[in-house]
Amino acid sequence: MVDVVRSFPVSRPPAEVVAYLADFSNAVAWDPGTVRCERVDDGPVQVGSQWRNVSKVLGRETELDYRLVTMDSDHVVLRGTNKTATSTDDIRVVASPTGSTVTYHAHIEFNGIAKLAEPLMQRVFEKLGDETVEGIQRELGAP
Repeated sequence: MVDVVRSFPVSRPPAEVVAYLADFSNAVAWDPGTVRCERVDDGPVQVGSQWRNVSKVLGRETELDYRLVTMDSDHVVLRGTNKTATSTDDIRVVASPTGSTVTYHAHIEFNGIAKLAEPLMQRVFEKLGDETVEGIQRELGAP
């Protein structure tokens, strides 16, 4: 499995941060690997909302079906699946004097032969983690 955790400040209050990150359609603006991310259901963003995400990592595109599994005032969990992997984005948001502190935990479990690539993918996702921080701070402001 691959685990990447980053904690960082943004200048927006927690309610805005949670609403923005819970709408995974916004990933095209802040996630360096996301090529497309489209909502596949209707209505307000809420637990159960779904997206189809196309990401490009190491020159290869992969498609995952994402679902919002948790949306609280300080916590968002999105889980994406395909036959090769399950990706869980577990995001915690707490108020800070300058806005919010975001703790972003990406956890990827590979299936089958893809497990062999985990050591390489840990390094790749560590770099993507740094770029994700830059993207979220660009979109939500860095104090």
